[in-house]
Amino acid sequence: MSPSAIADLLPTTLPITSKTITPAKEHHEHGMQDKTPIAAISHGDVVLPGVPSFTSMELKRQWQLEHMAAAFRHWSREGYVEGISGHISVRDPEAEDVFWTNPLGKHFGLLKASDMIAVNFDGEVVGGNRTRPPNAAGFLIHSAVHKARPDVHAVCHAHTVYGKAWSAFGKPIDMLTQDSCKFYNAHSVYNSYGGVVLASAEGELIAKALGPTNKACILQNHGLITVGNTVDEAAFLFLSLEHACQTQLLVEAASQGGNLSKVLISDEEAEYTYRMESDSETCYAEFQAYYDWEDYHTKGDFKN
Repeated sequence: MSPSAIADLLPTTLPITSKTITPAKEHHEHGMQDKTPIAAISHGDVVLPGVPSFTSMELKRQWQLEHMAAAFRHWSREGYVEGISGHISVRDPEAEDVFWTNPLGKHFGLLKASDMIAVNFDGEVVGGNRTRPPNAAGFLIHSAVHKARPDVHAVCHAHTVYGKAWSAFGKPIDMLTQDSCKFYNAHSVYNSYGGVVLASAEGELIAKALGPTNKACILQNHGLITVGNTVDEAAFLFLSLEHACQTQLLVEAASQGGNLSKVLISDEEAEYTYRMESDSETCYAEFQAYYDWEDYHTKGDFKN
């Protein structure tokens, strides 16, 4: 694809024709706004723990790799495996121009912390596992996002069934449910598919489409990409966006007969829900339920 191609946020035509209605306006009380989001969801005196702190870069790096491996194990159980496609990256805590990613060709359900590969922005393998290469398309996408977004520490991308299906329409998701609101004014669409990403210009276009502040991007005819301050946040947002795409497809299918109309959440309620549920610490905490489940069932195998 030519670098001059434009990554529009919306297509010129909308293929979905279901009817949408706006409910009557009612006043709703918005509570807990004086608390942090993670404190707001924690009833009583005990607050759910957020992202931990570390006494050394080595400890933080190992923690990141263990949680990255757990995210892949979770992806395997969710059925996100599509051959050898899909990748997660996490920025090294010490070297800002280095990120860790998964080896090409190893099943997500087998990945361990010791399998991960450290790559710098120039594409050089600078640490970790040297027995397998990283995914070339993965490097081009993730390096572009990490360069463009210094605030992003983790990036997730995979070719999931519902994400791919909804991406074919080239549209953002609607604010149909409380969970969809995690992406209110925080996701975009890259609707200029350029084939398998094997050129740096294509990775840069994807990073451009993601934008300077968004948490996610729907890659038309391709899949989903999510970002976060931790691999846990990015992984949970990926799961939530995949579910939002599934929900959207079900709602669109049900409404095509003409007897049912979609009711969207109002901007006011979507904004409040986004603020309370899409916080980085809260999304990190959301993923810990999956981390603990993997830890229990694998007896911590992914940490090795």
